[in-house]
Amino acid sequence: MAEKVIMAPEDIKRTLARIAHEVIERNKSLETLVIIGMHTRGVPLAKRLAGYISTFASVDIPVGALDISPYRDDIPAHDHHKLNNRTEIAFSVVGKTVLVVDDVLYTGRSIRAAMDAVIDLGRPKAIQLVVLIDRGHRELPIRADYVGKNVPSGHDEEIAVRLLETDGADEVAIINQPAQIQPGMKLAGGQ
Repeated sequence: MAEKVIMAPEDIKRTLARIAHEVIERNKSLETLVIIGMHTRGVPLAKRLAGYISTFASVDIPVGALDISPYRDDIPAHDHHKLNNRTEIAFSVVGKTVLVVDDVLYTGRSIRAAMDAVIDLGRPKAIQLVVLIDRGHRELPIRADYVGKNVPSGHDEEIAVRLLETDGADEVAIINQPAQIQPGMKLAGGQ
């Protein structure tokens, strides 16, 4: 398994600072802005983004944490009661512009689940999406409003976002998975 670091700690800081400036520029009224991070790595990214916005615009933005597990389409409905919901949102989303923050945008299914969860909390004015990495391969028509870095990747690759708060380090790596040898396949060289 080969791993290549594509974002170091300074890259992540610069990227979040740039996104904060973009959010401030796009949202003229920051008083109605709230930020919701998706568990797991979207939560610390949301807190960091709120910190940058606060520094640059001198306004405190409420931050919440969203657990999309009950809304995922890969978990049977009868198993939802077994999930421990870790959603922590101490503010109303009604009439607000909600920034949903996630680490990696891939198929779009997690974001669809997040939008369903936010709408169940109330009717926001708008939902905007912030992602640190957009790796492509959408299965649903979803696009991010704010992207840290576009990383075209193959289905056999993994994007690993590591954050101090969850992993003890700040970095983004692309991991090449070794090719799987299927039964009946011949190895190169006639083996």
